[in-house]
Amino acid sequence: MRVGIVGAGVAGLAAARVLRARGHQVTIFEGREEVGGQVVTFPVGGEELECFYHHIFTNDTAVIRYIEDLGLLEHLKWIEPRNAHFVKGRMYPFVTPLDLLKFTAIPLVSRVRLGLAALWLRRRKDGLTRYEGVTAREWMQKAVGKKAFDAFWGALLRGKFADQADNVGMVWLWNKVYLRFSSRKGGGSKESLGYLEGSFKRYYRTLADRLEADGVAIHLNTPVERVAAAEGAVKGIEAGGQFHEFDQVLMTTPNIITMKICPDLPADYRSVLERVRYQWATCLILALDRPLTPYYWLSIGDDLPFVACVEHTNFMPVERYGGNHVVYLSNYTPPGHPVLDMDAEQVFASYLAGIKRLNPAFDPSWVREKWFFKDPGGQPVITTNYSASIPEMRTGVEGLYLSNTTQVYPEDRGQNYSLLLGEKAAALMDEDWRRAAGSQDAAI
Repeated sequence: MRVGIVGAGVAGLAAARVLRARGHQVTIFEGREEVGGQVVTFPVGGEELECFYHHIFTNDTAVIRYIEDLGLLEHLKWIEPRNAHFVKGRMYPFVTPLDLLKFTAIPLVSRVRLGLAALWLRRRKDGLTRYEGVTAREWMQKAVGKKAFDAFWGALLRGKFADQADNVGMVWLWNKVYLRFSSRKGGGSKESLGYLEGSFKRYYRTLADRLEADGVAIHLNTPVERVAAAEGAVKGIEAGGQFHEFDQVLMTTPNIITMKICPDLPADYRSVLERVRYQWATCLILALDRPLTPYYWLSIGDDLPFVACVEHTNFMPVERYGGNHVVYLSNYTPPGHPVLDMDAEQVFASYLAGIKRLNPAFDPSWVREKWFFKDPGGQPVITTNYSASIPEMRTGVEGLYLSNTTQVYPEDRGQNYSLLLGEKAAALMDEDWRRAAGSQDAAI
C-alpha cells in the first residue's frame, strides 16, 4: 500500500522502518529542514547538540536497540551524573540515598518520610490501577508531609505544570519514581545515564539515510496543509502545493496540530483530542567560558523563572563543544506565557537574576553565545483518570492513524516511547491493510 507519514520525528521514522520492511511504499513529510522532531539538534563549537536536553536510562531498551541495529553502540556512553536540588538558596546533592539524610532544607522526620515514600513507590508495580483517580499533590502531601512536599515534589510539579500542577495524576509521578529507580543497574544506589557521542542525531539521521536508501521518500521543508478524506476514508495529503494520494496516513503530530490539518476527524474523536492540555517546552541555552555549577542536573525548588538547570558539559567533555560550557535553562509554560514571545536576549535578561541565585559570581561577560528554543507540544498534562483521554491510534477515519506523546501512558514522553509508538502504529496499519485485503479476496 501507499502510506503517507506526517512528521519525521523518531516515531515517524520508526513507523516508516516497520512499514517499509513489510513491503509498503512510504513517504514522509516534515515541515522542518531536518529529521528528528523534538530531538532535533544545532551546532555548538563544531558538535551537534539537542535543542532540548536528552539522555537515556538503562531501561530505555528501544533507543538502545536502534543504536545497536545501526552499528553505533560504541558511541553510546554511560555516565554516573552529579545531580542536585536547589531550594532555600542552596544546592543539595542528590546522588545516593545518603544525600537525602543531608537534605537539611527540611526536618529530619520529613527527610525520612520523603525517603520512605520513594521506597514505597519504587516497589509498586500496580500504580496504574492503584493511583489512577488520585492527584499527585493529594497522595504525596499526605505521604511526606507539607514541608517535604513544598520543598521537593510540590516545587517540581509547579515548575513543570504551572497552573495545572494540582491536577496532575499520581500515576505520572509514581511512574517517574518507579522507572527512575528500576533503571539503576543491579539495583545499585547510583544511576547511569546514557548519551550518544555526537548527539542522538547520530542514530536518527543514520536511520533516515537507511530508509531513503531503501526507497522511503522524505520531504523536508514541506509542511502539510491538509489531510484529505471523503466518505469516511482518507484520500491523501496536501503538502507543498501538491496533492499526494495515499491508502493510509499516519499523523505523528501533537493533537493541536492534528486537529488543524485533519478537518474531517469525527466529532467524538476530536473531543478526545481536545481533552489533553499541553505545556510548552522552552530552553534557553548558554555557551559559557566557564562552568556555572558543579552539577549535571540541578532541579529548582525555589521560585526561579526556570525549573531546571542542566549543565551538559558536566556530563559530556567540554572539549567536544569547542571549549564551551553548555547550560540548558529549562521551563514549561502554559500557552500565552510572556516568555513565548521573547527572543534569546530577552529571555536571558528575564532569567539573569535567577542565574545569579545559582551562582552569585555569574557575570553576563561569561556568555559566548545564547539560543532559545520552544515547542508547543512539549509536555501533555497527565491528569487523574488520564486513560480516558488517550486517543486510539485508529481515528475513526478509515486509513487515518495517530501516534503521538499523548498516547504514552503511564510512562512519560520521551524518544524511547515514541519509537515504540511508531512501531506499534505501523504494525496496526499493516494488519488493518492485510485484513481488508483478505476480506476482498474472500469476496472475490
